[in-house]
Amino acid sequence: MTKIAAFLLTSMIAQSINAQTFIQAYKDRADAVSQTDIITNLQQFAGFGVKTTGSQENANALNWLKNKYLSYGYTADQIAEDPFSFSGVSSKNLVITKTGTVYPNKYVIICGHFDTINGPGVNDNGSGTTIMLEAARILRTVPTEYSIKFIHFSGEEQSLKGSYHYANTVAYQGNSRVMDIKLVFNLDQVGGKMSNSANNTIVYCDEDQGGLQSNNAASVAVTQQLRNCTALYSPLQTEVDPAADTDYIPFEQKGEVITGFFERIRSNLPHTANDTFANTDPVYIYNIGKASVGALQHFAVATGTLGTHEVISKNSLESVNIYPNPVKNVINIEFPNSKVKNFSFEITDFQGRSLFKASNETKIDVSSLENGAYVGILKAGDQTVVRKVLVAK
Repeated sequence: MTKIAAFLLTSMIAQSINAQTFIQAYKDRADAVSQTDIITNLQQFAGFGVKTTGSQENANALNWLKNKYLSYGYTADQIAEDPFSFSGVSSKNLVITKTGTVYPNKYVIICGHFDTINGPGVNDNGSGTTIMLEAARILRTVPTEYSIKFIHFSGEEQSLKGSYHYANTVAYQGNSRVMDIKLVFNLDQVGGKMSNSANNTIVYCDEDQGGLQSNNAASVAVTQQLRNCTALYSPLQTEVDPAADTDYIPFEQKGEVITGFFERIRSNLPHTANDTFANTDPVYIYNIGKASVGALQHFAVATGTLGTHEVISKNSLESVNIYPNPVKNVINIEFPNSKVKNFSFEITDFQGRSLFKASNETKIDVSSLENGAYVGILKAGDQTVVRKVLVAK
């Protein structure tokens, strides 16, 4: 690269970063991320068991994902399966396309894998999977200048088989670029470490620092934008982490621009039977979900005003305060709206078995529960809020 070209690229990167400002509509949509949906989807994801690539459990999870998108209002022609095989194993990626208004043939890819090994994989990578679902739910009716592809890869745990297949045969054919990709934004292992839940305040932003050199500067730029969006639209802080062995790598090797999120305090439970819902921090996932929705709007250039058709808060109880958490003896329930009078609060285990239920009580005695993690379900009218509850005496 010549000095003049390098100077021009540096100037473009600086302008791109400096042009990034707070947009209220982006914040409103980021705030529409539902912790209840995240917890519910994490539990359902866990319920499919070990989703090894090629297994029936893996296929069941893919069908569950398809049905989620259909329930959000995506149509059958927006949802595609991408089959691939290796070493006698057959599996499928799932690809959902939301068409852009200005650049319909240029794509922002947001991706993460849904296959697991040796366990239910709630952190690795149910966490990224549920965030993608929330982003797709919230942004379905929001116009974006660039098209968005939500891609759920299988085969990640077997050396990125699914993403290599997609990059090599769909995005590219041989050395010929078939798909015009603006950037690839990956979400992998963002579940947090439950034993350090109070310290889950920082997320890694992945930056391309190796591989091909030609796309490193552009990755630096978009990773800085990801950090900016995280600060603008979530309570999290950020640090930079070198891009590692996950589903954006096949695209990086083709010269595409990559970035992504990864947990800062790393759990040692992925790839084990203990990568369960009990060992993730859903508040951390919720906050990374906010950052992801903010960043995806920025990358795809969403409209900066709210449409009259948008339902920003589908559940006015989402901001209910259920505290302390962890709890020793008494849980307090504080509503955002003092008019809520008729409600119920139920504690269940992770298998859904009810342990007790109270009605219209804002102080609930849980001293009879053993130390551990539970699910709290608050219902008022037709609204439901779900929270993870830790008992620690």
